[in-house]
Amino acid sequence: MFKRGGVWWTCIRYEDKKVQKSLETDDRRLAQAIEAKIRAEIAEGKFFGKPVGQSKTFKDMMEKFMQEHAPKVSKNMQKSYASSLKHLATFWGNSKLSDIKPKLISEYKVLRKNKGIKPATINRELAMLSKAFNLAVKEWEWIRDNPVSRVPKEKENNERDRWLNAEDEKRLLENSLSWLKDIIIFDLNTGLRQDELLSLQWSRVDLFRKIIIIQESKNGKPRTIPLNQIALDILMEKSKIRNLKSDLVFLSNMSTKIDRHNLRRAFNIALDKTGIQNFHFHDLRHTFATRLAQRGIDIYKISKLLGHHSIEMTQRYAHHCPDSLKDGVQILEVGHNLVTVEINRNVSNV
Repeated sequence: MFKRGGVWWTCIRYEDKKVQKSLETDDRRLAQAIEAKIRAEIAEGKFFGKPVGQSKTFKDMMEKFMQEHAPKVSKNMQKSYASSLKHLATFWGNSKLSDIKPKLISEYKVLRKNKGIKPATINRELAMLSKAFNLAVKEWEWIRDNPVSRVPKEKENNERDRWLNAEDEKRLLENSLSWLKDIIIFDLNTGLRQDELLSLQWSRVDLFRKIIIIQESKNGKPRTIPLNQIALDILMEKSKIRNLKSDLVFLSNMSTKIDRHNLRRAFNIALDKTGIQNFHFHDLRHTFATRLAQRGIDIYKISKLLGHHSIEMTQRYAHHCPDSLKDGVQILEVGHNLVTVEINRNVSNV
């Protein structure tokens, strides 16, 4: 507080706002009481009046989110948003944003868990909801608080560590249709995600430089993947019979993009014939990464090849790198062997 013209004034800063006003009294105790009341109203969200979006609903927020924000992310993320929105909308319906509290968000988590939904899926759904609320707070100025930020994430324990050994791979390929065999071999040597593989276009293939470019990765950033000879041979063969009506590398019998459900069906039939259990198409990508780790390739390179957003996502393969770790300590021997021998000789003579 400060005095001006014989009366007390207050100057209070709250977030990006500033309240400076006369308390209209020259009595210090009364001025302090008035200031305390103003501070309480600010803390309760009553002083500045209702936000412009006070009457906005969950439906209003998500419609604006899908129209303005979703088009800016990758197609894979857009698909993820669409899938998450179905479940979120079923629960929240046309609720007012002011009614969406942390307690209800926790109830949503419990409901999804009781349905057997994996922690990673629940976190993905709440991440979308949180992003929408952040926009509503910071950019649209509809509300003042993001309730999702006060709800802890689910502990994710659903990481798979499944890969093919050489014998299983041989049997799987022997029981796969020709077009599926090419896809499996290519994926085992590139580590592409399913949609990245099925969406691969010749315009993103450079046979001379032996690379392919994935324009829309899961993290929204393009990445370049070098091709080994096995993957290159598949593309070379396909280039000889390339369908000029489509730019896709892997095509269905109708010269269209291979439907993921048809791919999964054919893949599962091949698995059934071989007796391989608990193996998904995505595990081909895990096999690619695991084999690299087992051959001593460092985690950073594996992370870049997989297109992971952060190195933490690749840590699951770290236990497959004993040879790489061995190289790490053996490098200390270079240039120090003579010193070590001399020290040992002196110790022996003591």
